[in-house]
Amino acid sequence: MGKPAEYGDEEDEELSSSGDAEGEEEQQEEEGSDEGEDEEDEEEEQEPEGEQAAGDGEDAEEEVDEEEIVAATTGGGADDDDDDGGDGAGAAEEAESTEDDAAAEEGGEEDADESEDATAKTEIGKRERAKLREMQKLKKQKIQEILDSQNASIDADMNKKGKGRLKYLLQQTEIFAHFAKGSQAAEKKNRGKGRHASKVTEEEEDEEYLKEEDALAAGGTRLLIQPSCINGKMRDYQLAGLNWLIRLYENGINGILADEMGLGKTLQTISLLGYLHEFRGITGPHMVVAPKSTLGNWMKEIQRFCPVLRAVKFLGNPEERNHIRENLLAPGKFDVCVTSFEMAIKEKTALRRFSWRYIIIDEAHRIKNENSLLSKTMRLFSTNYRLLITGTPLQNNLHELWSLLNFLLPEIFSSAETFDEWFQISGENDQHEVVQQLHKVLRPFLLRRLKSDVEKGLPPKKETILKVGMSEMQKQYYRALLQKDLEVINAGGERKRLLNIAMQLRKCCNHPYLFQGAEPGPPYTTGDHLIENAGKMVLLDKLLPKLKARDSRVLIFSQMTRLLDILEDYLMYRGYQYCRIDGNTGGDDRDASIEAFNKPGSEKFIFLLSTRAGGLGINLATADIVVLYDSDWNPQVDLQAQDRAHRIGQKKEVQVFRFCTEYTIEEKVIERAYKKLALDALVIQQGRLAEQKAVNKDELLQMVRFGAEMVFSSKDSTITDEDIDRIIARGEEATAQLDAKMKKFTEDAIKFKMDDTAELYDFDDDKEEDKPDFKKLVSDNWIEPPRRERKRNYSESEYFKQALRQGAPAKPREPRIPRMPNLHDFQFFNTQRLNELYEKEVKYLVQTNQKKDTIGDGDGEDEEVEPLNEEEQEEKEQLLEEGFSTWTRRDFNTFIRACEKYGRDDIKSIASEMEGKTEEEVQRYAEVFKERYTELNDYDRIIKNIEKGESKISRKDEIMKAIAKKMDRYKNPWLELKIQYGQNKGKLYNEECDRFLLCMVHKLGYGNWEELKSAFRMSPLFRFDWFVKSRTTQELARRCDTLIRLVEKENQECDERDRQARKDKKEHDTNKASFVK
Repeated sequence: MGKPAEYGDEEDEELSSSGDAEGEEEQQEEEGSDEGEDEEDEEEEQEPEGEQAAGDGEDAEEEVDEEEIVAATTGGGADDDDDDGGDGAGAAEEAESTEDDAAAEEGGEEDADESEDATAKTEIGKRERAKLREMQKLKKQKIQEILDSQNASIDADMNKKGKGRLKYLLQQTEIFAHFAKGSQAAEKKNRGKGRHASKVTEEEEDEEYLKEEDALAAGGTRLLIQPSCINGKMRDYQLAGLNWLIRLYENGINGILADEMGLGKTLQTISLLGYLHEFRGITGPHMVVAPKSTLGNWMKEIQRFCPVLRAVKFLGNPEERNHIRENLLAPGKFDVCVTSFEMAIKEKTALRRFSWRYIIIDEAHRIKNENSLLSKTMRLFSTNYRLLITGTPLQNNLHELWSLLNFLLPEIFSSAETFDEWFQISGENDQHEVVQQLHKVLRPFLLRRLKSDVEKGLPPKKETILKVGMSEMQKQYYRALLQKDLEVINAGGERKRLLNIAMQLRKCCNHPYLFQGAEPGPPYTTGDHLIENAGKMVLLDKLLPKLKARDSRVLIFSQMTRLLDILEDYLMYRGYQYCRIDGNTGGDDRDASIEAFNKPGSEKFIFLLSTRAGGLGINLATADIVVLYDSDWNPQVDLQAQDRAHRIGQKKEVQVFRFCTEYTIEEKVIERAYKKLALDALVIQQGRLAEQKAVNKDELLQMVRFGAEMVFSSKDSTITDEDIDRIIARGEEATAQLDAKMKKFTEDAIKFKMDDTAELYDFDDDKEEDKPDFKKLVSDNWIEPPRRERKRNYSESEYFKQALRQGAPAKPREPRIPRMPNLHDFQFFNTQRLNELYEKEVKYLVQTNQKKDTIGDGDGEDEEVEPLNEEEQEEKEQLLEEGFSTWTRRDFNTFIRACEKYGRDDIKSIASEMEGKTEEEVQRYAEVFKERYTELNDYDRIIKNIEKGESKISRKDEIMKAIAKKMDRYKNPWLELKIQYGQNKGKLYNEECDRFLLCMVHKLGYGNWEELKSAFRMSPLFRFDWFVKSRTTQELARRCDTLIRLVEKENQECDERDRQARKDKKEHDTNKASFVK
């Protein structure tokens, strides 16, 4: 609060434009800025503070002072008008009498008297305007004094709370003393040991006792009943959550409310704002930043639970946002601003005008990356408190945890390196200690409760995996997809290709009509073929009539929007009433669909939702059945989808049916999801568990290979005619078995006995490690394609060869054919020669193996292939050493960016950007890159970007030379430097500001705009110049570019004058010499 008005929207004036038009435009901008500043100052006085910095008498005196100023301004104007009227009347009477006298004597005096009268009125008008300007100036000065006083009191209050915050944290755990440098802990350390070393004076002791008594008297607020401004009845655990939030507020602590989905985090947050409104007199302003899809729910919940809060939804197109800014988002007109993540970034200038009491971030895991644009923007806003809301458990990643703690308490958790070092695990035995330390760190900030712990009246949730076979068409497509990329699957190709194969297989499991051309037509008709060609559709068609008969209502989730189209056709075919929400559904349509489904007596039986778009901020507790048509890679997304129904207000037991196509990739996807949930249930740990977020290449290979043998062995449909009750019973048994496996896995993980990600899906309890199963090893890593039926020709010679071989000893193991290493273009290998050597080596090994498999007939027709000789082997090794095998794609991209930033010749600066590379390595790579860059696949674009960066560096050098040349013309440029503006000098920046800007750019270097902005704010020259101090880095850069163009123009004119002077002097000397001759 108490910020100066933001001027940042005006553009830097063009000094070569028309002077009159520019002057008028700048004057309007300055007047608009002044009005904005006045409005904001008035906002500061109107905003209730809760803890007043001054007494009521002082506040009343300030208000009276301001009223006197306004009255004086208005009254002064009125008095001036009256005086003008009186003067005018007197002048008129005098002119009239003079006119009567003159009429008798001389008629020509009338024109002269009228001219004098007009001059007098003009002079009076000037005096009136000058007086009004003086009064306005006085008013602004008085308001600024009040504003400074308020700012000082708020700063003192925040400093006081900051000290209390650190004291509170140190009471919670000694860990915070490690991070809080220079805190009370350090003071205690310096006092030494013994009674005399720690002796305090009597005054200090008395002051300490008084503080303790005050703290005991103040105690802590604990509500036994909810605030009266909150409608509805809060549950006991919600009231406990409110008291926890109040305790954070009183101790000056930011926090994370991480209750499980459906426990009413929104209500608890709104009740905190209601408490501040009712008991503390703090009406705001508060800001809620949430996903766009949840803004409507936030507005409804605020209106429903706490209608005394005036909420404004800051969303819309530019025209709508402009209307909201001018009319609704004005000081004193709102209490809570509800906006989306995107709007917070786009409208950060408008939102930074306010100092917020609370900034509340819903789905706070979006800011776990401190380098993201959203996270950086959130850190720009000035606020007293920050509250993060998330229903997703914290990920097993120490750095992401540090990012959240840094956002909540930046003065303590300021260094990620220190945090990682403190929690570094030196051995397996220390992991339990790290877990305990992390619990201590999180205890003051985090509140997470599960439904099973707090909501005893909430009916349980039961999940059942329903497995179903594939139709003949699905098997056909599944088999074709595997055959198409069989080489990639058997060889273990790149992760990106495997991920694409996995996606295609999952589409096939959902419905073959997701592939172009699979559906019969045109014309396309809706009929039984829509059901019969997909196993899951057959299962759904059996399940829905049973659910309809028992009066249940169903939510069907799928990741694929096109599958929702198919389901929509099916529901229309069967005549079921439904609603639908996906990523393309607008906000108004979304709210209307939810309202239509939830209203009493609704005829809507089914709600179709996309898992990602429909999993957040939607309350559909009127449904009791959740069908997960397909499973998400991230199990938390599926949990969020389930919690749309399993939340407070649910009266029935919630049943979750997770569809799974048997013996396909989906079984492994679900197993992986269950395993990840088991890991999320554990505490945050370090090591490999911390990195298992995205599915890796080995996992994808196991998933894709699973069930391939069953697919290739039969072409017939595996869909059974079982009754739906029998299918559900089998699903319950399979789910129970999987839960048992997960329990065993969790126990092993707690004991920290996990070995490798290769055993990610190996749940065999009786596996013997000493006896490897070679059959299983081969089958897991090889998919045999289906055999073609061929007629076999029997040969007598072949028969006797086989008979003779049976009595022979076991065939020795064949030499393994070497794999060609991956040679990337940026590693600059001699790929042509390496390929030649590799092909020769492979041909020799293949021919050798073939000879061992045959009994020689003495033909000798095949050409003998020689193995690699010693020279060729040495050449191969030398070629592999010459390339840059240790350089990864990341290293190459870093090198290219560094070349763009510093130029190709600045090897030292480029090496400073490279991690794990010495300057000699970078020098050698740069030399090879300079000679062979044309071998790169996209070398045109790469070189173009580097040259573009080098041209920027060249331009920067030209600018610094131009400024230096300008400075050299003055003995003391900080005082003497003059700028030739020409005829059209702007009014926003004065010459003192421009002089300081050019001198600082000469000192700091062109492009260091943050340092330049800090220099303006720290300089005593601009201590009271709020316009200059409020400039952004972009505006300073534009102004600097404008001044540089003027300086270059001036230097060019000086050079031209010097050349002309030299030319004139030369001609003069020539003429003088000829005259002497």
